Amino acid sequence: MTNPPYPLRAVTDEEFVPWARMIADTYGVDRSPEELALQRAATDLGRTLAAFDGDEPVAGASVYTRALTVPGGVVPVAGIASVGVAPTHRRRGLLTAMMRRQLTDLHEETREPVAVLRPSEAGIYGRYGYGPATVGNRLTCDRRAMHFRQGAGPAAGTVRLAAPAQARPALEEVYERARLATVGWPDRREAHWRFRLADHPHARGQGSLLRCALHRERDGSATGYALYRHTPGLDRRGEHTGVVHVVELAALSLPAYTALWHFLAGLDLSTWLEYEGAADEPLPHLLTDPRAVQATPVDRLWVRLVDVDRALSRRRYAVPLDLVLEVEDSFCPWNTGRHRLRAHGEAVGCEPTRAPADLRTDAAALGSAFLGGTTLASLAAAGRVEEARPGAVAQASAAFRGDREPWYPGGWAFPLC
Repeated sequence: MTNPPYPLRAVTDEEFVPWARMIADTYGVDRSPEELALQRAATDLGRTLAAFDGDEPVAGASVYTRALTVPGGVVPVAGIASVGVAPTHRRRGLLTAMMRRQLTDLHEETREPVAVLRPSEAGIYGRYGYGPATVGNRLTCDRRAMHFRQGAGPAAGTVRLAAPAQARPALEEVYERARLATVGWPDRREAHWRFRLADHPHARGQGSLLRCALHRERDGSATGYALYRHTPGLDRRGEHTGVVHVVELAALSLPAYTALWHFLAGLDLSTWLEYEGAADEPLPHLLTDPRAVQATPVDRLWVRLVDVDRALSRRRYAVPLDLVLEVEDSFCPWNTGRHRLRAHGEAVGCEPTRAPADLRTDAAALGSAFLGGTTLASLAAAGRVEEARPGAVAQASAAFRGDREPWYPGGWAFPLC
């Protein structure tokens, strides 16, 4: 059913709490009053969307305006979050109707040229033109086997514990510098920092309070931090099997990065370190035994080009490029057609054309390649990109590629923090 018999509109202030609780319920999550207040502070009600059955909200989604680092710069993106459909109203076309409404509004109002989200389930959003654009590695580290290579020891500088709230100015400074240099990192505003550092008891599980390790240089400048919590444990013999969960780590230099990992590997009463880092995380290369770190790749940020021409014009390319892309986009038909992408250094443009196609692809494949991680060559090997001109795949794949793998450091919760 394309047009479900439930009106779609923004929620009012009075409707916000039942709307937010309904969405949380779809994930089996309880929201405390404090968490709801944080969510409300981050939410622009004019960019919410809800489906109503009578006066009852039965589906919802929201947009959070963010700035995302992409190859060569920063692009405004529509962060899609708070997406859910009540179990009583599934398979009635509500999710499709909300996704279509969001993307159509973004296009018609000429707002953010790119939409991003972190899905709870990977099989849902490809049908709406989203493609997985960053890969995270879930690292499980055997602390007892983490021996650092000679020359990979802590350099000048210190690591000290600090209360996260008190250290926040330093954390903000480090994060802001790091995110401008890391493709896939979004900006953070007041509400996002409040959410990131919130430490509600029911959300910790068996873990400790959130801890903060802050790295400073000799001149006192902050150059890195790690946010973590400790979950203790004992085996049948009474041996400690605790886990240190590294919630977030940011470093502006290799010495700061190395010093923070030395600190984490030295925490007593724990056997394991768990952390979700980049697909090309440097940590294993610092160790004499890289097998001390086991990695499980998992998709993270998914990207949707709302307007192909505007989106492709906003990033930069590794090599000069003059390419005609023929795009199929059934969900956003305004993108269907041929687009000429020309790039030379800072001069980049993309516009409709009638010229013959060099490559043929779909919107989801372009979303996957947009941040420079997933290569057009790998998509072509999977049949997702068709080469119409010999050599076009290799040329385009090299142009779209970034220096390092993009990754997204935040959770999938409402503010895309």
